[in-house]
Amino acid sequence: MKTSRMAAAKRPRVDLNRAVIFLGPPGSGKGTQAKVLADRYGVPHLSTGDMLREHVSRNTPLGAEAKPIMERGELVPDSLVLKMVAQRIARLDCKRGFVFDGFPRTVAQARYLDDLLERRGFGRPSVIHLVIDPALLLRRLTGRRMCKVGGEIYNIYDRPTKVEGRCDNDGGELVQRPDDREEVVASRLEAYEKQTAPLVAYYRQRGVLHDVDAAKSVEEVGQQVRRSVQPARRGIRRGKVRS
Repeated sequence: MKTSRMAAAKRPRVDLNRAVIFLGPPGSGKGTQAKVLADRYGVPHLSTGDMLREHVSRNTPLGAEAKPIMERGELVPDSLVLKMVAQRIARLDCKRGFVFDGFPRTVAQARYLDDLLERRGFGRPSVIHLVIDPALLLRRLTGRRMCKVGGEIYNIYDRPTKVEGRCDNDGGELVQRPDDREEVVASRLEAYEKQTAPLVAYYRQRGVLHDVDAAKSVEEVGQQVRRSVQPARRGIRRGKVRS
């Protein structure tokens, strides 16, 4: 054990040196896989939601613009979101690469990001497209139950509890989230497909899209993701970064 740990410690670090983008419908596991990949390379796992909340909490000029829009329940315009993205990837912690989860959402955003990455010396992104049969996805989401006490997640079809309706850890009541009801899930999946189809076609045409079978286990999907993502070569000129 000691020898293996020492070998791991001496193993040279591999820098990602690129942007990785995850595309996938709700419930496909893109958040989980994005976080795992980011942890593997020691790079930031980025989401525009986190960026918006950070700017609002810090009361930055961009946050001050976004806050009233968010409070009204409206979508924050691209002009603000894209400025936040540009500022975020200019930080020092992104110099070795980063992983996007849920961005870009439109072809217009993708084109802006392509230009931004090129200007900052990262080149073309690697895009992971998590593919899963809609019927299986519907089963995953509608069968999901959450413990009201500890927040643990179960599935009545694939990961049931020992006692029906009760959490295995603390006996808390299991509930179905409102957005996991079948009529809501079906609507969300339909909206996602309409919104994302042009984005998938755009990245496929650019030759940077990697289809990954998201119906497999978390571990198997992770293996596919790792095979699809190749770190970029060193020596690419970087733009100036900020701390």
